[in-house]
Amino acid sequence: MVRERKLSPQTIAVLDALAAQPDSWRYGYELCGQVGLKAGSMYPILVRLAERGLLETRWETEQPAGRPPRHLYRLSGQGHELARSITPTRARRARSPRPRLEGA
Repeated sequence: MVRERKLSPQTIAVLDALAAQPDSWRYGYELCGQVGLKAGSMYPILVRLAERGLLETRWETEQPAGRPPRHLYRLSGQGHELARSITPTRARRARSPRPRLEGA
């Protein structure tokens, strides 16, 4: 039996970032900067999304000398559907820090 996990706010932010450029191959470090996550959080999210069939993955074919190839990601068809089902308001709310209450 496969258990569906609720998407975390961080995962929603990653899906939203990938959906903003749906045809572009993106690498993890670039997404870290855009979403504001550290690599230790970003890469497990990318692995889980890929394992669920929500991302296509491949290795970079052309890289500058002296740097190893990067792993690239983009939304799959199923990933596009999921990203479209998440409203922009919900994705923005997931990325925004919660407001602090006075005196709390």
